Amino acid sequence: MRTFLLSIGFVQSIADSSLFIYRQGVHTIYFLLYVDDIVVTGSNDQLMQSFIDTLGRGFDIKDLGPLHYFLGLQVTPHSHGLHINQIKYAHDLLSKHDLLLSKPVSTPMSAKSDLHATDSIVLDNPTTFRELVGSLQYLTITRPDIAFAVNTISQFMSQPRVSHLVAVKRILRYIKGTLGHGLLFTPQHQPVTLSAYSDADWAGCPITRRSTSGYLVYLGSNLISWCSKKQPTIARSSAESEYRSLAHASAETTWLGYLLYELGARIQFPILLHCDNLSATYMASNPVFHARTKHIELDYHYVREKVARGSHRVCFIPSKDQPADLLTKPLHKSRHLLFSDKLVRPGPPSLRGAVRENQSSHPIIPRISSIK
Repeated sequence: MRTFLLSIGFVQSIADSSLFIYRQGVHTIYFLLYVDDIVVTGSNDQLMQSFIDTLGRGFDIKDLGPLHYFLGLQVTPHSHGLHINQIKYAHDLLSKHDLLLSKPVSTPMSAKSDLHATDSIVLDNPTTFRELVGSLQYLTITRPDIAFAVNTISQFMSQPRVSHLVAVKRILRYIKGTLGHGLLFTPQHQPVTLSAYSDADWAGCPITRRSTSGYLVYLGSNLISWCSKKQPTIARSSAESEYRSLAHASAETTWLGYLLYELGARIQFPILLHCDNLSATYMASNPVFHARTKHIELDYHYVREKVARGSHRVCFIPSKDQPADLLTKPLHKSRHLLFSDKLVRPGPPSLRGAVRENQSSHPIIPRISSIK
């Protein structure tokens, strides 16, 4: 497939090897290949159809029409843009484990949660626990609001206990109450801003005393990337843990900047990194802090180099307004709802009806095909 696409004028993306781009005058076609599934979109319907016809002459493919379902993700035209969710996947997961009638909870993890590797009794059969965690990890593709809880529970895969299974089922009960939630993507005007919110919970892990990093990346008002991950080494201060998290966020925004450039999007520079720790913002902007930072691994100073070059700028944000807080620790109900409502949105009341109603307002809807 790669050889064929290159032979007819497509260029393979450097940032994402599964993406191919074709340009003809003012029009562009984007071709995404995942094993034997294909998504095609572009700026001109006729050019897209011509390409699909050409592809059909070279390969045995099946045109599945406008994109509605891809790799477990549902794509639904919305009055404000496109809503991407995993409602069917989540519903099937709840059904498989007899939790469709369970009582919903308002947060995926209790704010007082304090899970340990030696909590309670070891599960006789850990298979169900591991299957559930793996399924929830896939669900985080469209559900950043459960990313921290899933990341936390994933740390007990080797010898899960009863308390860990209870924590997993709490996440599923939260999903039950927010089944229709997903990501809403709205049109943006160029040049568009690329910004990130970075946070860390210093020494938050009660077992290793390592910190947890979390970041959210926005393209305009659209959330396009996020991460919740335990840091590999112990941080000596809260500023250091926040500085490490900034480095992760700057690396992700740099890669996304490359990808957006290849897609033809114009973004505003500098890229903004929002951090709620003043010391970390000073460390990212001031190379003189040698005594306080000399022990930090060199790769974490990546953010300092980006700031010095002018491609990134670190901005202070008050902790009460930091949405990445959701990715670093379990929050109380009010604070969790405050931030989760900014990350995920409920889909249209009737997905099927919404597709028929709104298709006319989206003349260029991605097409999906499969190689037989």
